[in-house]
Amino acid sequence: MSDKQMNEDEVVGELRSGMTLGIGGWGSRRKPMSLVRAILRSDLTDLTVVSYGGPDVGLLCAAGKVKKLVYGFVSLDTIPLDPHFRAARQAGAIEAAEYDEGMVFWGLYAAANRVDFLPLRAGLGSDVMKINPDLRTVSSPYGGDELVAMPALRLDAAIVHQNRADAQGNAEYLGPDLYFDDLFCMAAERAYVSCEEIVPTSELGQVHLATVRINRAHVDGVVAAPNGAHFTSCEPDYGRDEMFQRAYVEAAGDPEGWAAFSRRYLEVDEAGYQTAVAELAAGAEVTR
Repeated sequence: MSDKQMNEDEVVGELRSGMTLGIGGWGSRRKPMSLVRAILRSDLTDLTVVSYGGPDVGLLCAAGKVKKLVYGFVSLDTIPLDPHFRAARQAGAIEAAEYDEGMVFWGLYAAANRVDFLPLRAGLGSDVMKINPDLRTVSSPYGGDELVAMPALRLDAAIVHQNRADAQGNAEYLGPDLYFDDLFCMAAERAYVSCEEIVPTSELGQVHLATVRINRAHVDGVVAAPNGAHFTSCEPDYGRDEMFQRAYVEAAGDPEGWAAFSRRYLEVDEAGYQTAVAELAAGAEVTR
């Protein structure tokens, strides 16, 4: 079996402008942030992003990387809306496909199963159909109800973050939820998994085999990224960095503050980012 270990910049080197990119995680929970930060440092642009969005979406919008966003929500969980997403959406700076959360799931599931669409009830009787006029309905061939025909959300590439993985691409989550990361990988032509730790295959599934939900057959690259989901959570390894998240939101509201935030945290490589985060945490503890 092949060794699929890569670093963040090597993953980004396999992406291209104009592609459709799926980003796993949920809001500000277990997002592949080290890979997102690598995209921010790259010249990639005009991306169509599919995400249950959090700061991944906000940062990519702030950097002008997003052409179109397909989403069920964009939230920081303890803060209702990501400020950069809100600014981009209100300014009309991005195209948007706003779906029900279940519709995004069903679109990924359709792509994973290599079918053009799947029928579902979500969206019926709501403004989802009005704001997405390209959506169609379909009548059951068995005499049932008319349903929404959710199109497959086919991805050129997907990036997700897991707690552990082996070098071949089998990956395991240890927190409370998978967040559809397996479907993002299965719906994509190429998929990349960052993780807190790369371990021998024999060490996966020791809590329960059901936690090893991402199969190496659907993975093209594995990145060792300790603290790589920061500032989102990666339970049980660490929780969301609420102090850093507040600093992110506050900086977003002031051009000078955002420029300073970017210089310190985003215009550096991943090692520089992690060092700056550690220094901030140490300084905060000293002042308590």
